Amino acid sequence: MSDIKILSGGAAQGLVGSLAPKFKAQTGLHISGDFGAVGAMADKLREGTPADILILTSALIAALVNEKLADGASVKDVGKVETALAVRESDPLVSAGDAASLRAVFLAADAIFVPDTKHSTAGIHVAKVLAQLGIAGEVASRQRIYPNGATAMWQMTESNAKRPIGCTQATEIIATKGIKLSGALPKGCDLATVYTAAITKKAAQAREARILIDLLTAADHATLRAQAGFLDPAT
Repeated sequence: MSDIKILSGGAAQGLVGSLAPKFKAQTGLHISGDFGAVGAMADKLREGTPADILILTSALIAALVNEKLADGASVKDVGKVETALAVRESDPLVSAGDAASLRAVFLAADAIFVPDTKHSTAGIHVAKVLAQLGIAGEVASRQRIYPNGATAMWQMTESNAKRPIGCTQATEIIATKGIKLSGALPKGCDLATVYTAAITKKAAQAREARILIDLLTAADHATLRAQAGFLDPAT
């Protein structure tokens, strides 16, 4: 039997990885596939990339259900993820309690590490916030843009910048060794995104995909989800 194939936003990579051993014990399958910008993952499915399970934003899952590419009966929310600030382990935490202090944080950074500003949830939002703060042009040359948040955070650990800042989803920050969470974005600049799982219409391993969704959303895994950076979607 082949591995179960996943197309997922990078936000869920850490949580999926933590549950992979339990999934393997129950099904005998490994989990393979892609984690990245949610828009890019949805496009992969549309272009015919084989997949059994999706973990994307709730809006994208709804769109794929309407496009007859995902099974509406299988849809289940995993949790809500905040877009947040990150610093290196060796650097002091930064404070951004309001828009003015967030503006100061970005202006003080000599490098700003973010995910894809056209296809990723957090990257699109960061671009919007920088414009909202009136500093998009001023910090454009300092932006370090990568395909997904996980790559952006890893690259930040390798950076020789003196005052780097990262901005991506909290789950990707938490999952990156050498990076620490420095708090969510302040009210008015904040973003909390619900991530949802679904089985694809052409799933070769639909039964196993359901098992993985059950593991991801199980009540007794609430602590695991919280440790990975997922909040209760109902809050």
